[in-house]
Amino acid sequence: MALYLDSAIISEAQIVKEWGWVKGITTNPTLLAKSELSPEETLTQLKNLISGEIYYQLTASDFQEMVREGIRAFELLGEQTVLKIPATTIGFQVVANLSPEIPCSVTAIYSAAQAAVAMEAGAKYAIAYVNRATRLLGDGIALVKDMANILDGSPTKILAASIKSPEEASATLQAGAYHLTLPLEILTAMTTHELSEKTVIEFNQNGVGIDSGS
Repeated sequence: MALYLDSAIISEAQIVKEWGWVKGITTNPTLLAKSELSPEETLTQLKNLISGEIYYQLTASDFQEMVREGIRAFELLGEQTVLKIPATTIGFQVVANLSPEIPCSVTAIYSAAQAAVAMEAGAKYAIAYVNRATRLLGDGIALVKDMANILDGSPTKILAASIKSPEEASATLQAGAYHLTLPLEILTAMTTHELSEKTVIEFNQNGVGIDSGS
């Protein structure tokens, strides 16, 4: 399992780098548009900050252009590259073409059938938008469960996105997601609980520890 930052903001990448437990970064065209830098410079700086996987979503719609864009992203990011390719007829064709050389994920999956095609096309990851699927389909957690049943035992793992709370994050993992990508505020929220804070205060008030030497 891995937790990723869903962002293209350099300052946020710097924060999670210091944390030490966030394994990579996922971007998309909307997130890259929020960066003050060009997409190329943003990706280059993210690569210099993060040692794990960096996801780049293709924006072209023609097969040949998508392939060229994927190769260009790989030239920028090297071995850290994961391409995000939309779950469309052409998108699956691009995955089948590029996945032998460049790790690919299929993004915006809204059915277990699409997850099956992603697996057969050679995708490393199948991406489900959990909260968005709940709004559009009625139950994003059920979608993850259906995908997990299809992908069970295969090399293709579920990466869940569009998660709006720590509770939704844990429910998504229990449903069968292997990885989560989350905005900074949700990653932060997952680290805290009011009872944890209260317990720490009680320990510190009533106990003793070693001298730190400061």
